[in-house]
Amino acid sequence: MFPTARCLSAKPAGFMKRSAEELSRLSRIAWNSEGLHTPTKPYTLLDFEDESTVTGCKTMADRAVGGFSTASLDYVPADPSTNTPGHARFHGSISTKLPNNWRVERTGYAAFRNKDRGFWLFGRLYWDVDPYSYLALRVKSDGRRYTVNIQTDSIVETDIHQHRLYTRHHRVQNQTARDRLPSYPSEAAESPELAETLFPLGIPPSLSDVPPESTIMSSSATTSGGTGWETILLPFHSFVRTNHGLVVEPQTSLLRQRVKSIGIGLTDRVEGPYDLRIHRIWATNGISEEEFEDEKRICGADALPIDEGVRTGWRGDSPSGHPDDKGNQPGGAGKTKGLKGLRSEWEQ
Repeated sequence: MFPTARCLSAKPAGFMKRSAEELSRLSRIAWNSEGLHTPTKPYTLLDFEDESTVTGCKTMADRAVGGFSTASLDYVPADPSTNTPGHARFHGSISTKLPNNWRVERTGYAAFRNKDRGFWLFGRLYWDVDPYSYLALRVKSDGRRYTVNIQTDSIVETDIHQHRLYTRHHRVQNQTARDRLPSYPSEAAESPELAETLFPLGIPPSLSDVPPESTIMSSSATTSGGTGWETILLPFHSFVRTNHGLVVEPQTSLLRQRVKSIGIGLTDRVEGPYDLRIHRIWATNGISEEEFEDEKRICGADALPIDEGVRTGWRGDSPSGHPDDKGNQPGGAGKTKGLKGLRSEWEQ
């Protein structure tokens, strides 16, 4: 049996390729002096248009402890006729049936995450998202209560920082204000004792059933005319530190310089099928002009607008606020980038 070109392309990158890609990225940052200002370009973490990214992920479910939930992550090719991009489909079924094991008291979960990124020339490979404010996800949700999980190279290896994945199709949002109170997650609403165990100091806003104001999502009042795809921006500072599903204290900020893995889990313990489509996961400071074209094409009416700070480069000395206009002003060095632009600033 001979491997096909598709199988070879889906094979994870080797040591030399990982080292070359990381060296190229760091060299580009140094040459363009990107570390001296807030980045305006996105930093792609998981691009599921590439089939190798899907094969580089692993799924998890309660079957590991004898449960009956299932989890699959499949690659779905692009469909140009419907403007559907290539993406990953996270699907399966949730079951709360207990196995014949008295040690197992709760089941009903499924999740996926990327596998360890391996090593490169200078040690273990991590994502450094410190210059960015948001984790962006472009998804097509069925409305269930998914949670975004980030694991870093922290002192406690089992620590996971979590944030609820809010979408416009989030079923809780379609309820009335009376039905939303109290805004407890389903797993905490089962009993007061369980809620006190999971959240001893109260439920964090980023894990409640109502999206906090810090979450950036489409503000369209209707789902008609949309493609079902939408982009959600989750602030890194809003992620909650947990361990084995419990919120732990003291709450420490996310170690953004050493991110090991990113994934999505489903722990609402509602029996039945689930289906979540994921196009891309990336770090960003807002939607830029170069991203907006793809955002509009894929998300349609649900597309996020261009971030004004990203568009202007957070520079207020230009009449129109656009970075290109700064170079036309006296003494403006915004037109020249990289080491040449930095040298001209030193010589002034």
